[in-house]
Amino acid sequence: MAQPGRLIGLGVGPGDPELITVKALRLLRESPVVAYFVAKGKKGNAFGIIEAHLQDAQSLMPLVYPVTTEVLPAPLSYEQIISDFYDQAADDVAEHLQAGRDVAVICEGDPFFYGSYMYLHDRLAQRFEAQVVPGVCSMLGGASVLGVPLVYRNQSLSVLSGVLPHDELKRRLADADAAVIMKLGRNFHKVREVLDELGLAERALYVERATMSNQKIVPLNEVEPMSSPYFSLIIVPGERWQG
Repeated sequence: MAQPGRLIGLGVGPGDPELITVKALRLLRESPVVAYFVAKGKKGNAFGIIEAHLQDAQSLMPLVYPVTTEVLPAPLSYEQIISDFYDQAADDVAEHLQAGRDVAVICEGDPFFYGSYMYLHDRLAQRFEAQVVPGVCSMLGGASVLGVPLVYRNQSLSVLSGVLPHDELKRRLADADAAVIMKLGRNFHKVREVLDELGLAERALYVERATMSNQKIVPLNEVEPMSSPYFSLIIVPGERWQG
């Protein structure tokens, strides 16, 4: 029986192809199978980052989401459909691993920071050798292109999901020295409303698709709420300290 392959979670950075690490690039090129999550009919941002580095001999394994953000009619459950999808994706990846083939699962940003890879890791890391290579995550890419420090000295940083209910988001933001708010999209209007209520809107900075070729920096009060994409975030930097 062949020695089982390795499950390799590769963070490939926030979008700029030059922000992939040397280690991730080496392991990518060495892996016989390259897997990537992608929406139906799309190539995917993570795949676009690494496409130029692929070798002809490598096998590509797209893991196509059955749904993304669309509203499903009852009794269909988004959570159940996605959970079943990850179960099947893990089984498909396991077939390669059991046959002795390493599988590199590429992940935009960092695999363990809102990365889809983590759902395969949870299902497979107890059965197979797993190696994870960290990547530059989107909030750090966002801070760099906005040209703003996140936190000074002893300040704490809160990373918040825009999906949180209004009151919960407000409570957590009120307690934060600095914050990054992710998962905006259709939640943008609620998030901006909370920032206004807390008097934080003037400090808040908004960026879409940070470090990508189609990056867009827009003043918060000029963002069209219904046009804010999934790959957008708001940074509320810590109060500047004159060191």
